[in-house]
Amino acid sequence: MSIRAAVNRSSRHPLQWGGLAGYQQLQAIGAALHSLPHVADTAYLRHLIPQVDRALQKTGVLFEDVQAARAWLLRLARALHYPYAAQPETESVSLNSQQVRREVEDLLSQCRFDKLQPSQTALYSAAQRLWKKWGPDLLHCYDIPGLPPDNTQLEALFGPLRRHQRRIRGQRSTAPLRALGPYQVLFLAESEEDLLAQMCQVSPEAYRGHRRHLDANEDPRRHLRRLHHDPAEAMRELLDRHTSRRSALALGQSQLPP
Repeated sequence: MSIRAAVNRSSRHPLQWGGLAGYQQLQAIGAALHSLPHVADTAYLRHLIPQVDRALQKTGVLFEDVQAARAWLLRLARALHYPYAAQPETESVSLNSQQVRREVEDLLSQCRFDKLQPSQTALYSAAQRLWKKWGPDLLHCYDIPGLPPDNTQLEALFGPLRRHQRRIRGQRSTAPLRALGPYQVLFLAESEEDLLAQMCQVSPEAYRGHRRHLDANEDPRRHLRRLHHDPAEAMRELLDRHTSRRSALALGQSQLPP
């Protein structure tokens, strides 16, 4: 599951690219597999090492190209003074559209890429085309005090809300829940006291049983979350569990009667 999650990593964020994170995640998985001891119980896991190494070798050049393209995109985002790409030590200064236009055009004039680098070349060509077509329409926000230069934070707020609604309702579409989703539970009760009385009708044993069932179903998702945020630590935890399991099985076999 960890390898499958790495090679199918996706991302909707404009400045966070799933392919780069997936490659780094696969690197951590490969490093953890190479640390396995050469014993019979790890034969299956060590069988995965050539496949992981082959995937890393085949995509290494592409990773470097895409990583350089992302670095250039972050420079462009900083020229546009997007909050997501701002440096921690950067102080807030008063901006205007002329200053931002000058910074972006200077950056575009300085960047040149080799045609053998397809990701960087495609990104540069798209940036040039979009800036010539839509650049003037992107600069009005810098002349209006209090207006952010992008809507990344607003989109980041809507994303967790939609995922939460899908998880608690089981519906793929969240369009009907955008406005009234958090309050729909109150439609079943005339007051908060009535709502509390309805909730108390559920026995504690049934509640704890459903919580255990939900916790078991959430374990793969929690593992993927740990894998995305710290793949090396997540792989070490998996290998520790694998070692403990092997030790328990070996101990059980040694205690069997002859």
